[in-house]
Amino acid sequence: MKKNNTVRELLALQAVVVVYTFAGIIGKIAAGQNDITFFLLYFAELAVLFVYAILWQQMIRRFELSVAYANRAAALAWSLLWAVLVFGEKVTLQKAAGVALVLAGMAIVNGKRGKQQ
Repeated sequence: MKKNNTVRELLALQAVVVVYTFAGIIGKIAAGQNDITFFLLYFAELAVLFVYAILWQQMIRRFELSVAYANRAAALAWSLLWAVLVFGEKVTLQKAAGVALVLAGMAIVNGKRGKQQ
């Protein structure tokens, strides 16, 4: 079994998840473009996913797989934040409740793991 992860390690994991969400932002921006701009943004999206894949491999070496994947679910919260900040979308009660449910699940998985060891 892997050791208890520190807050710093959990923040690093979330930073990797944020990198992953940047691919979605770039993809959405690329969808509205034409010609060369589309291809440049598409290449940028692939580059972000490549960097994410390398970083993710490093994270799953440091975390139990169940913890890593539970924390990856925070991508929903980050994506909602980017939707509001970058694209000006509105947060509905249903979206907020869904994100809260996901974050509660993450807290349960992280909390139970800490108590078992």
